[in-house]
Amino acid sequence: MKIAVAGAGNVGLVTAACLAELGHQVIVIDIQKEKIDMLKKGETPFFEPGLEDLVKKNASFDRLHFTTDPMYAYGNAEIIFIAVGTPEKRDGSADLSYLHAVCFTIATHLQKDVTICTKSTVPVGTNNIIKEIINKYKPSHLKTHVVANPEFIRKGSAIFDFFLGDRIVVGTENTEALSIMKQLYLPLKIPIIHTDIRSAEMIKYASNAFLATKISFINEIAWICEKVGANIDEVAYGIGKDKRIGESFLQAGIGYGGSCFPKDTKALVQLAGNLQDPFELLESVIKVNNRQHSLLVTKAKETIGSLWRKKVALLGLAYKPETDDIRGAASLTIIKELLQEGATVTAYDPVAIPKAKQVFGNRISYTTDIQRALLDADFAIIATEWEQIKHLPMDMYTILMKNAIVLDGRNCYELSDVQKFPITYISIGRPAIIHNVKYERNAYKSL
Repeated sequence: MKIAVAGAGNVGLVTAACLAELGHQVIVIDIQKEKIDMLKKGETPFFEPGLEDLVKKNASFDRLHFTTDPMYAYGNAEIIFIAVGTPEKRDGSADLSYLHAVCFTIATHLQKDVTICTKSTVPVGTNNIIKEIINKYKPSHLKTHVVANPEFIRKGSAIFDFFLGDRIVVGTENTEALSIMKQLYLPLKIPIIHTDIRSAEMIKYASNAFLATKISFINEIAWICEKVGANIDEVAYGIGKDKRIGESFLQAGIGYGGSCFPKDTKALVQLAGNLQDPFELLESVIKVNNRQHSLLVTKAKETIGSLWRKKVALLGLAYKPETDDIRGAASLTIIKELLQEGATVTAYDPVAIPKAKQVFGNRISYTTDIQRALLDADFAIIATEWEQIKHLPMDMYTILMKNAIVLDGRNCYELSDVQKFPITYISIGRPAIIHNVKYERNAYKSL
C-alpha cells in the first residue's frame, strides 16, 4: 500500500519505519525541514533503540521517503496516518491546533479516495471534527474514511511494541475502512479490537490513566511501608502475583513522566470537569505523582541538612531508560529544587544531555561518564534506572564520592548488595541504610 505519515515524531517515525519494514511504500511528511533533512541523511531526530537502523535500511530499499511537500505525500496515498503532537494547554486540555492544520492540508491536497487514520492521542469526539474538516475542504468527488487507530508503543521499546503488541484498536463504523485496516495489519498477527470511533479514542486515555493510577498507588503504599518498616519490593511482589492485579507498573519510585501519562491524565481530568463530573481519583493520582518528583530532594535535606554548596551527582535525566525524552521527567523537578537550595549539580545521562541543555543551559554540568559525575560528590541521586547505573560496581560510590550517600529514586539495587559497602543508601519504600562515615578517594581522584 501507499502510505503517508504526517509527523516525524516518536509515534509517526516509528509507525512509518515499521510499516515500511512490512513492505509498504511510506512517505513521512513534517513541516520542520531540519527534521526531514536529518532523516534524508539517515539520522533520526530523537533516540529510540533500533530505529535509526530501520530507517536507513528501508530508505535504502526505496520503501521509506521523507518530504515537506504535502502534494508529494498526500496526493497518491491510499492510507494517511496523522501523528502530529497534541500538547497540553495551560488548563490541562489538549491543544488540537496542529491536528486541525494538518487536516486542512490533507484535505486540500487529496487526489484519490483515502483512509485517514488518527494515531495522535485526541480527546473523545475529535475524529468527528477531523471528518468535518476533511469533508469541508476535500474535492467533493473523493471518498474518505476516518479511523481512530490509537498507538500503544512505549519509548525505549517502540519497535518491539509495534511488531509484538498486545492489541490493535480500530475505531470505525465503516466496514470498508475496517477491511482496509485489517489488511494493513494482517502480517503482524496481533488481535484487532474493532470499536466505534469514540470508544477507540477513550481506550487510549483510559489505558494511560489506569497505568498512571497503578504507579501512584504503589508509591502511596511505598510511603506507608517506610513508616511501618515494611519493604515495598516484597509487598509489590506479593500483590503482583495476584492475576487480577498483575506485576507490571508496580515498581515504586519517584513517579511517572514522559509525553503521554502527564498530558493524558490531565486531559482526562479536564474532560471530566467539562462534563461536570470531577475525576477525583485521577486528580489524586496526579497529586501523588507531583509529590514523588520532589521526594528525593526532601529526603536529601532530611539526611544531610542544608544543601547549600553541596555537590550533587544526578544520575539520569531521561524520564525512563532507552530514550532521550525528558518531558515530564522527575529529573527536571529535582534539578530545579536543587538549584533553589544552592546545590551544584553534575548530571549523567548516556543520551538525554542535548535535550536537558535546552532547559538548563550552563546552570548545571553534564557528563556521559558516571564516574566523573560521582567524583567529589557530597551525595548522589538516581533519577533514571539506566543499565549503566544498575550495573555500576557499588565500590565506585565509596571510591569516588566525598561522602557515599546515595538516594535511589528507582530502587536500582538490592538492599543485601548495598549492605556489603559503607554506603548511606536511601530508596523508596524500603528500610534506609545509614552510615555516618566520611570516605577518602583513591587513585580515581585524577579523573
